[in-house]
Amino acid sequence: MSDPRIKEFFAREGRWRAELSALRGLLLEAEGIEEVWKWRQPCYCCAGGNTAMVAGLADRCVLSFFKGVLVEDPEGLLVPPGPNSRSARYVVFRGLDEIRAHEPALRALIARAVEIDRAGRRVAFAQDDVELCAEFEETLAADPDLSAAFEALTPGRQRGYAIHVAGAKKPETRFARIAKHAPRILAGKGMHDR
Repeated sequence: MSDPRIKEFFAREGRWRAELSALRGLLLEAEGIEEVWKWRQPCYCCAGGNTAMVAGLADRCVLSFFKGVLVEDPEGLLVPPGPNSRSARYVVFRGLDEIRAHEPALRALIARAVEIDRAGRRVAFAQDDVELCAEFEETLAADPDLSAAFEALTPGRQRGYAIHVAGAKKPETRFARIAKHAPRILAGKGMHDR
């Protein structure tokens, strides 16, 4: 039985409704894919792993693969969502005709992503790749409690804060971002945790 929130999601996805429905159809045709509700949207899972998602953005819609960096892509369709993306990759579409033109390649990408989950493969992340800006290092050196709380965070949460803080152009803005997020760090939460 499908979650009613999934039906609501596809009913309200305005501009990209046809494109997202087409991508959903391709995903649901893949053997072993289960459609579930996660993170306030449909998620496509296989063998206990998060495999793919679809999303409608302002100027495009996407088919996103959680472990996309592991998916063999001879057509070169997969791109990183942003400069700091390590695992996820997506295919960008600006119309239903593009989806139809790439249907065979999309089916192959989905099949490869399913096989990755069935095999239990994971993306290996470097554990020491969190680079802190000087302001973050200075603040942590001056506050042992904050430093201990930051070190207790998962590498992904540490990385999220490091990227966010370092993204500010001015030192005072970097310090302000650290101060703003210090209570969340002390509470053991990542930037996007509730």
